[in-house]
Amino acid sequence: MNMDFYRKLTIPAEVKQQFPVTTKVEQTVRERRAELISVFEGKSDKLVLIIGPCSADNEDAVLDYIGRLVPVQEKVKDKILIVPRIYTNKPRTTGMGYEGLLHQPDPSGKPDLYKGILATRHMHMRAVEQTGFIVADEMLYPENYKYLDDILGYVAVGARSVENQQHRLTASGIEVPVGMKNPTSGDFHVMLNAIIAAQSPHTFIYRGWEAHSHGNPHTHAILRGYTDKHGNNHPNYHYEDLMLLCDFYDAATLANPGVIIDTNHSNSNKRPLEQPRIINEVLASARHNARIKRLLKGFMVESYIEEGSQHVGDGIYGKSITDPCIGWKDTERLILDMADRL
Repeated sequence: MNMDFYRKLTIPAEVKQQFPVTTKVEQTVRERRAELISVFEGKSDKLVLIIGPCSADNEDAVLDYIGRLVPVQEKVKDKILIVPRIYTNKPRTTGMGYEGLLHQPDPSGKPDLYKGILATRHMHMRAVEQTGFIVADEMLYPENYKYLDDILGYVAVGARSVENQQHRLTASGIEVPVGMKNPTSGDFHVMLNAIIAAQSPHTFIYRGWEAHSHGNPHTHAILRGYTDKHGNNHPNYHYEDLMLLCDFYDAATLANPGVIIDTNHSNSNKRPLEQPRIINEVLASARHNARIKRLLKGFMVESYIEEGSQHVGDGIYGKSITDPCIGWKDTERLILDMADRL
């Protein structure tokens, strides 16, 4: 075989023993999950805001950022439910570049998946304990969900993973909301097929076990724009796109129809300062049409302490080393302006 097996990694139960949840954390997770699920079930008219760095590369900076969200959440708690992003896996289109905390707990160092697994759980635990938020992560490796299944609040399946059967089947056994992004081609049917699969029960192999899932009724769509055959980015958050998605949802008769709008990536043409404008347009569409208002569950925003991005090794505290983000001042303004428009 053309690979070397370096070492067998620690199992989730061992990591949970090393970083156990406290009674307080269990209560926080239980209460916050119920609040989040109520939005996707249409029992709450709040909007969800999944917000944070493109990738969580520095624990202290990420926790600093999330701590700044705490007083802002208090100001908008009647209208917005904030779910911070702690994205510890970074899918790479070519497989090159920084792959996230899980792979490289030291962005300048060599990959170390054992240390990465521990660092990932430690960062997530600190966030819940210190801020009272439950957080979101992207599911790059389906089998790794068990390392965080007792503390995560939200899971995203990326545009390059949404067609993968193991991602869909694993999502069907997850007990928190899972967002399925449209693929990079923009095909809504691929995304909807993923939602149908994840909302259904399945029998499949998971971590060496024969697993039986019950289906996840809170699986929903994420629109993130798309790329055409010439490599050009195109948005899919406009009024006509949202109406089309409403029609597709009606035809599919899925549970809890819902969509999160990813305001960066191809929707912004990777221009993060466009994110507030995109939110305003989508909110205007929701005010204009009741079907869109019922379908819209919130937004996904890439934001960090410092605006823009940097190269690995530049050493600027709180600045993304992957995709560019909006900075903290614009972030706070975005959240408060969004609340004013609701």
